Amino acid sequence: MLVTSLLCAAALVAQDTLSPVARRVLADVRYLADDAREGRGVGTKGIEEAARYIADGFARAGLKPAGADRAFFQPFTISADAPAVLHTKLGGTATKNVVGLLPGRSRALSGEVIVVGAHYDHLGYGGFGALDPDSTGRVHNGADDNASGVAALLEVARVLRGRHPARTIVFIAFSGEELGDLGSDYFVKHPLVEPVDSIYAMLNMDMVGRLRDERLAALGAATAKEFPALLDSLNQTEARRFDLNASGDGWQATDVASFFAVKRPVLQFFTGLHEDYHRSTDDWEKINATGLARVAAFVAEVAWTLANRPGPLTFVDAAPPASATAGSGYGAYLGTIPDMAGTPGGVRLTGVRAASPAERAGLQGGDIITAIGTKVVANLYDMTDALRSHQPGDTVVIAVKRGDQTVQITAVLGKRGS
Repeated sequence: MLVTSLLCAAALVAQDTLSPVARRVLADVRYLADDAREGRGVGTKGIEEAARYIADGFARAGLKPAGADRAFFQPFTISADAPAVLHTKLGGTATKNVVGLLPGRSRALSGEVIVVGAHYDHLGYGGFGALDPDSTGRVHNGADDNASGVAALLEVARVLRGRHPARTIVFIAFSGEELGDLGSDYFVKHPLVEPVDSIYAMLNMDMVGRLRDERLAALGAATAKEFPALLDSLNQTEARRFDLNASGDGWQATDVASFFAVKRPVLQFFTGLHEDYHRSTDDWEKINATGLARVAAFVAEVAWTLANRPGPLTFVDAAPPASATAGSGYGAYLGTIPDMAGTPGGVRLTGVRAASPAERAGLQGGDIITAIGTKVVANLYDMTDALRSHQPGDTVVIAVKRGDQTVQITAVLGKRGS
């Protein structure tokens, strides 16, 4: 408790040195990541309060409602057979996307759409999806994941207020991302802008609140031939220059995948994983507010440039990963607790869940997983893909670095939620 109080006091003092824009985005994060929002879990009062807060922010930024009855909300119901909710009681729960429009002015281009998005749901009180299994029942505030993205989304809307882009810009705060990109999937199937082919590009912000060493990822940059040069040109000013990693296809583990699946160019902005990811320690005091404000300014410039670009983008498709076509949902369950700070050449474990396949196989904290079956594991994404390519009950050999040794461990994979 004393440590938390000291961190909070230090963060409050640091706010005095922030620019007005940085204070503004931090205020948005603090509201969304406050304990009172109940971790913005689907079905909670807190996520409803967050939705109203975002809608109010859209209105104050001058956006027009996009939903029925002149509302900012796009209601939908969580499907009972969505893979990530099979272990929960959330099937049939009502939730909503929050959607606002900045109408285009060009007669020729206003029917085309730039989508700027961020998910606003998080893990609620922990449990499934949380990487600190002993924290079930504690609020998981999700300050970086993804109050930071929503704060940036609101700031992009404020930056573009009063402007008149050639193309229409649609701002969306998605619900249900933590349950399998459900809100973005619903929007793509019910786009409020007809047809879905009118979407020129989709820009997404997910975990943009921990800028370190100027490193910013623009994942999905390979989905349009024009993206790398465009991003490079916009990253040249002294006030905005990042160590920009622009690469990758659109099969990212967040809402861009829903748009890439219907062959729309996408960009996913991301400042990196960290040790608080999906843990109850992801709190507002750890947000780099100045960095967050800079990311929002950069995304606003990207959105504005795309909204006024005269020619089409050249879409570049990519085959989905095997897990996306295997019908295995979220794949098999191992029960490891990874170190989200990252480890070169593998995935380091901070521990394993009690009675999990990992514990039964003999995996332990400190192990570094370098391969699962025939798949090399260089990072968490590789590990996720490897597990998704297997079914519950499969027996796999896991290559592990343990101290100075490399060992082979045999595990029988389980079923998620069991």
